[in-house]
Amino acid sequence: MGWNERFAGADYLYGKAPAAFVARQAWRIAPGSKLLSVAEGEGRNGTYLASLGVHVTALEGAPNARRKAVALADERGVSLEITPADLRGFDWPEAEYDAVLACFIQFADPAFRAEIFDGIAKALKPGGIALIHGFARRQPRYGTGGPGIVEQLYDLDLLRDAFPRWEVLHQADYDGELDEGDGHSGLAALVDFVARKPVR
Repeated sequence: MGWNERFAGADYLYGKAPAAFVARQAWRIAPGSKLLSVAEGEGRNGTYLASLGVHVTALEGAPNARRKAVALADERGVSLEITPADLRGFDWPEAEYDAVLACFIQFADPAFRAEIFDGIAKALKPGGIALIHGFARRQPRYGTGGPGIVEQLYDLDLLRDAFPRWEVLHQADYDGELDEGDGHSGLAALVDFVARKPVR
């Protein structure tokens, strides 16, 4: 099933509340900052950050997800710029954003993931921060979300290697309970990674 089909129902697949990681790390993003949300989905993270005064641009390829993100932004009374984007071959802007969020984007095989990570680095201003959150490599045994393909999952070495010489502000590999709609529910293996792009 494709992503547009997954997002076709009236319910929000991952709920309307932000991911717990996003809520915990939002203090790092100052009001008025420009943030790019990669593969935003149905708008739960972008609308939350917009409610805190962040200027959010959301990239999302699935029309059904974009439609629901617009509806959620209207419901919350916030402004959310939603850009249709197939990330494969995407023309990433250069040094435009203070922060980039990549939350549960593990649809990408290793080569595609490297392309996305390079795009994140390109889109950030010097001194900007990347906020990356997803499932750890042991997640398939939990069966509570994610692709079930180990090569598409994270560990901290992979993320540190993807962003060499960056200042790591926060990193964690842990088990936690997810309560994020039907899509993410139950005990899960999770990875957090927040790092600052070098100024030079």
